[in-house]
Amino acid sequence: MIGNYLSILFMFAKAFAVGGAICTVAQVIINFTKLTSGKILVIFLLAGVILEGLGLYRYLVDFAGAGATVPICGFGYLLARGAMRGAESGLFGAFTGALGAASAGITAAVVFAFLAALFFRPKSKKN
Repeated sequence: MIGNYLSILFMFAKAFAVGGAICTVAQVIINFTKLTSGKILVIFLLAGVILEGLGLYRYLVDFAGAGATVPICGFGYLLARGAMRGAESGLFGAFTGALGAASAGITAAVVFAFLAALFFRPKSKKN
């Protein structure tokens, strides 16, 4: 019984450590470069795609679980993985595979953004 709790705690610790390390790298880039947040987002997305293309990101996902799939590089990994699976059925499958793999996450983001827009009123910053 205690062994189960310890394994769950260890799983959470690995996810927290890897996700925190990814976020720390992003924060260092923000603090020490003049890159905009959009460029950093694209860099991390492409890093996930490239690492999955090389077959390396899967090891990180197997080790850290959500700590590796929740950050934006995990979205790049998901797109690349879907595209590679879809490419087995042809060029069109490469496009539809990527979209099919990410469709649940994209749908959830759109729905929750819509719900947030219904319940909250945005305010502009005062300078």
